[in-house]
Amino acid sequence: MWILIAGLCIASTASAHGVAAQDQGFLASASGVHLGPYIYLGAKHMVTGYDHLLYLAGVIFFLGKLRDVVTFVSLFALGHSITLLAGVLTGVQVNPYVIDAIIGLSVCYKALENLRLIRFCDPKIAVFGFGLVHGFGLSSKLQDLALSPDGLIANMLAFNFGVELGQVIALTLLFGTLAWLRNRPHFPSISTTANVVLFAAGLTLFGMQTVGYFTT
Repeated sequence: MWILIAGLCIASTASAHGVAAQDQGFLASASGVHLGPYIYLGAKHMVTGYDHLLYLAGVIFFLGKLRDVVTFVSLFALGHSITLLAGVLTGVQVNPYVIDAIIGLSVCYKALENLRLIRFCDPKIAVFGFGLVHGFGLSSKLQDLALSPDGLIANMLAFNFGVELGQVIALTLLFGTLAWLRNRPHFPSISTTANVVLFAAGLTLFGMQTVGYFTT
């Protein structure tokens, strides 16, 4: 729950899929294969990517079995990997404000689904589909940095591996926290409050990116 509240606070001052200035400098100037740094940057992006964490927190919120967590997260990772790699390697780019606005809506959708207010399709299909959207968000940011084509494929594979590694780290912490919350006597009310906060965070992200689209 505290992760969700922190995400709401961060959302009011940051933009989704941001890349730190020092990291931008390295990515823009690096030429050749740099597997270690790209793995690190990929993991760092996932661990500090509050938009990813908010969505994944919603995805695993009611999943008590590790097998189910692996299934849903693997679908998200597959979708994310497809569009991240395809976007950067083929140069296909989508307006980042539009993508990040949809990412905000993905958080809202998952929160409403958890609150049993909406459900448009099988949750597994939704998770894979939103994974595709999240991957496009990051690929658009990376393309803006004009990455060197020298070693690009190897570097992007390393970066994607780092993203998945960071995802495992973040989900381990999230899963442990949620498992602890489920044993609290007031978990039903806690879950309702947490998902309302999750919805508010997603709506804030959507609003920020929509304003950015029309004012930039």
